[in-house]
Amino acid sequence: MGSFMTASSSDQLEMPKPPNLEEQYSDACEELKQPENPFILRILQEVKLDDDMSTKTISIKIAGNNRLIPVVKVTDGDFPVLAAVFSNNAFLTGLDLRYNLLTDAGAAHIGAFLQGNRTLRYLNLMFNDIGTAGGGFIAKALHRNETLMHLRMTGNKIDNKGGMHFAAMMQINATLQKLDIGDCDLGTQSLIALATVLNHNEAIKAINLNRPILYSEEEESTVHLALMLRANSTLVELHLCKHEMKNFGAERLCDALYENHSLRYLDLSCNKITRDGVRFLGKLLKLNNTLEILDLNFNRIEDDGALYLSEALALQNRTLQALGVTNNNIAGQGLVALAEAMRTNQVLSYIYIWGNKIDEPACVAFADMLQSGRLKPTNTDVEPYVVDGRTYLAELSHGLKKHYYWTPSYGVPDNSDANACLAISPVAEHL
Repeated sequence: MGSFMTASSSDQLEMPKPPNLEEQYSDACEELKQPENPFILRILQEVKLDDDMSTKTISIKIAGNNRLIPVVKVTDGDFPVLAAVFSNNAFLTGLDLRYNLLTDAGAAHIGAFLQGNRTLRYLNLMFNDIGTAGGGFIAKALHRNETLMHLRMTGNKIDNKGGMHFAAMMQINATLQKLDIGDCDLGTQSLIALATVLNHNEAIKAINLNRPILYSEEEESTVHLALMLRANSTLVELHLCKHEMKNFGAERLCDALYENHSLRYLDLSCNKITRDGVRFLGKLLKLNNTLEILDLNFNRIEDDGALYLSEALALQNRTLQALGVTNNNIAGQGLVALAEAMRTNQVLSYIYIWGNKIDEPACVAFADMLQSGRLKPTNTDVEPYVVDGRTYLAELSHGLKKHYYWTPSYGVPDNSDANACLAISPVAEHL
């Protein structure tokens, strides 16, 4: 019988070396005849890889909005090189390319990469120069991609036709859970198409449809979104900022939410909702036991609207955790009522009020809540101070945006738990 060969002790101890991204990048640049981008090279040099990456995942941030160090932004020609580097590295689960110079040509390369990639779960392309054609490339790539869970396209002007591409994608893709196409110049047609698809889509949990381009005063898109909320049982977070929504639209949404038991975050900021529209929201909150975050910033609800909310929050609602009513022309009476509601309601923990008519009684009411510990300083946007025996409030740079699912606490979210950035844990558990 032949004897088994035994490995030397040095062979037994030798571990595979971690991939060297810097070397791979330089080799790919040479092969593709693309000049090295010093910004990309520096980022890849800083990526720390362990000896064994078989069980590890990382996110890489190559964002072009670094204000401290001037950077050479990522261009269309840079992405094929990045794709060559990352295509063989299964550890990459998140890629942040926000604020760069990617256009439709770059989006074509990104689409090709997404069709073949099986590991990427988070992709941030916000505020590049991707247009309608580029939006189509990315949306069509997601017909086949079964990995990506979170896509952010904010600020790329994909237009109404690009929005239609994403609506078509959502009919096929069953993996994507979080889609941000806010500030993308969507039109009424694409909003209605997206709402129609969401009637049956069971994957999307959070969607941002902020600031579409609407030319009609009839609120057709809001009506269709309300109809969607009656049927959808998956959506947790919905952003409808700058939809020109008035009281009619607010009423339609409230009527639908009596039948919806999944939505936890509703963003109606920067619309045209007045006290009459908030009256419907107040009635809804008396019965709704699902909503946890309500953003009414930059509307015009005034004192009466604040009183409608206060009544519901003081007497019945015990689900809402965060409320934004900044810049709503609320005076002292309404603000004091909200403070008193918080004393009764121990569940409401975050409130944002700056930009209203804050008189001394309102200052005293919120100062008392902060000093007593009922309201934590990090959970509001005001801070009390005293001058000559009078109490005033100063503005703090806190706000509801820190609760957005896509707002990382630092850099790119850790995609092993893409919800770690969400500040209100009960919401995060369902995203």
